[in-house]
Amino acid sequence: MKRVLIKLGGAALESQATLKEVTQLIQDYRARGISVVMVHGGGPSINTELRLRGIQWTFVGGQRVTTSAMMDVIESTLCGNVNHNVVSHFNSHGVPAVGFAGTDRQMLLCEQASLELGQVGKIVTVNANWLNELISVDQPVPVVAPLGVGANGQRFNINADWAASHLAVALKVDRLLFLTDQFGIMDEEGLKIPSVDAQGLRNMIECKVVSGGMLTKALAILNALENGVAAVSVSKAQDPDSGTQCMLRSQKEEVCVEL
Repeated sequence: MKRVLIKLGGAALESQATLKEVTQLIQDYRARGISVVMVHGGGPSINTELRLRGIQWTFVGGQRVTTSAMMDVIESTLCGNVNHNVVSHFNSHGVPAVGFAGTDRQMLLCEQASLELGQVGKIVTVNANWLNELISVDQPVPVVAPLGVGANGQRFNINADWAASHLAVALKVDRLLFLTDQFGIMDEEGLKIPSVDAQGLRNMIECKVVSGGMLTKALAILNALENGVAAVSVSKAQDPDSGTQCMLRSQKEEVCVEL
């Protein structure tokens, strides 16, 4: 059975029209016998909640520096708001879904990424055997909030791109699809790159062609490609087939997975 993991960005989640498009995409996959897992972001919703509480924040290397007070807000927002709303939308529009957090059953076991980032987690182990048993076109779609847990039970904020990448590897998916508010990966002239292999993407990172949030995504894509995921794409959520297609080697050397 083929598998697809969809990472839906927090900015894309702000639009009901986008959720409608993603719902249809999942329905199409399941109708073709392809199982779907979803990881979602939640940056804009977290920003709103932090502002309401008068909490300021900064980003380092595309990741949010996270304090203990912020962690409480992030967890309640991702699980009690964003995850709940996504699952409710799917269930009410013909896609059975069930919500999880990366903390459930130590799914995403983490260590602190750095002292500078605070309670931001670096994933060291993915415990996904139990999740594997739930993945089927006959079962609800697992929808995962990007939170992690440490060996001593401490909670961590995880970049959703990295959560999606590590889960895609652990679940041995055939394709990882990043749905964002961007049209794809852009070159130095700001033009969308239709396709790129791992070496080309690595060169773009080294030459600083990609930066900010897209840098984090590019590194997560490399991790997936180099650890068994055959194909990764980055596209605007409203048009998932027109973004940047990424694969380990060029199409001349490796046939792209058609999903």
